[in-house]
Amino acid sequence: MAANRFPEGILFKLYLSYDSGLILSLTLDPCSRCPIFRRISQFCKQLFDDNQNNTETTQAGLSLEVVARKHHAISRKQISENAIKVLYRLHKAGFKAYLVGGGVRDILLGLEPKDFDVVTNATPEEIKKLFRNCRLVGRRFRLAHIVFGRDVIEVATLRGHHVDSGEKISKTNAEGRLLRDNVYGTIDEDAERRDFTVNALYYDISDFSIHSYGGGLQDLESRTLRLIGDPQKRYREDPVRMLRAVRFATKLGMSIDKGASEPIYELAPLLKDIPAARMYEEILKLFFNGQAQNNFTMMREFGLFEPLFPLIEALLKDDPKGPVAKMANAIMRNTDERVNAEKSVTPAFFYAAMLWYPLSQRADDIALESGLSLYDAFYAAMGDVMEQQCQTISIPRRFSTPAKDIWQLQLRFDRNQGTRAFKFIEHPKFRAAYDLLLLRAEAEGGNVAKSAAWWKSFVEGSEEQRSVIARSGSKGKGNRNRSNSRRRSPKKTSKPAE
Repeated sequence: MAANRFPEGILFKLYLSYDSGLILSLTLDPCSRCPIFRRISQFCKQLFDDNQNNTETTQAGLSLEVVARKHHAISRKQISENAIKVLYRLHKAGFKAYLVGGGVRDILLGLEPKDFDVVTNATPEEIKKLFRNCRLVGRRFRLAHIVFGRDVIEVATLRGHHVDSGEKISKTNAEGRLLRDNVYGTIDEDAERRDFTVNALYYDISDFSIHSYGGGLQDLESRTLRLIGDPQKRYREDPVRMLRAVRFATKLGMSIDKGASEPIYELAPLLKDIPAARMYEEILKLFFNGQAQNNFTMMREFGLFEPLFPLIEALLKDDPKGPVAKMANAIMRNTDERVNAEKSVTPAFFYAAMLWYPLSQRADDIALESGLSLYDAFYAAMGDVMEQQCQTISIPRRFSTPAKDIWQLQLRFDRNQGTRAFKFIEHPKFRAAYDLLLLRAEAEGGNVAKSAAWWKSFVEGSEEQRSVIARSGSKGKGNRNRSNSRRRSPKKTSKPAE
């Protein structure tokens, strides 16, 4: 092209390469402000980016594929408005900003993400300066929560490796578990620190490209869950990754790669060292996501259930097909049905049902050892069982207290058949206790099934039918319910006068 066709001070270059494709380069004089050529420059850059997906390798040997906007299906319309606000504000402030992990993964799989996580090269303190609605949380790894009403966008600083890091920012225990992890780095280092390749996906807000590490996009397509790095080391760093492997496999319909699955059974006992408070949150994710039955089965296969529920697992091993196993499977199945039907589920009922048989066994042991009545032994056992369970999974008091109420009501079902049933049915926890009774009937049969059948007819009957059922329930009972009441000592008779 002739130079005199363009304004003075502008140099336009066109290169055509058959090896690497079309390359356009536009160089503008710093003093030039021609808007036409700025648009041409942007178009040339976009054209170059859209016609090529760059493939690279990180220093640690992890493959990186950069997929241009034209070649993937993610649109900003699929990302929450608040996440977009966070991404753009970080970008406009001069920081790198990426949507990462589950949000990117789920959109590519055609699922609706439950949350959107952001990573950036800004430190937590720099993030807090940008957002007035920000709060910093976390000790093991410092995070920023950007609060928009009920919606919280979690923003993390890109993580780095621990080479030459100080004691104040990173620390591991003797087993290799990370206790503190505030080590910052680049996007490549951050990807190398992530658990699974399908979670090492980054959506770059600056050019709308996807950065896929370790073949994450290919693993999504093949439905394979593959761990990044050495499985032994990664599981020891954070044993909860073994639970995440199970959860992602069932949620996403994936198979766990052989290299990632083989060490799990050996390393499963490491879960005992995880803080009980953290395990409470993980259990909610495992059993309240609509895949409780599948997660329960897979956890038992890998030996992951025993470190979390030792009391239940001991009974399951003693009688693999007995009432405990039937109850556990019924709980998982019913929980999945409620979640999939968008009905409420509560940890109070879940733990009350799961721990019912350990409670019953403990009550029998206390009655045998101490000579207490079964009723008194039952009350003493409730505290013991709940305390032992909280050593591995910290159950908040707002759920442990209602769980105990549900347990207590189980003792009243036989004693309240008849006219007392009208008052009993008004108890705030009656419905939850009744649901547990039905599960027990399904698992045990026998007298429990007869009691459950009576209560079912009463609960589902009309007012007239309930009156008839209550009168029939009162016949022939006599004073049989007094067996659990406190026995009075016999009166002493005075000796006859001599």
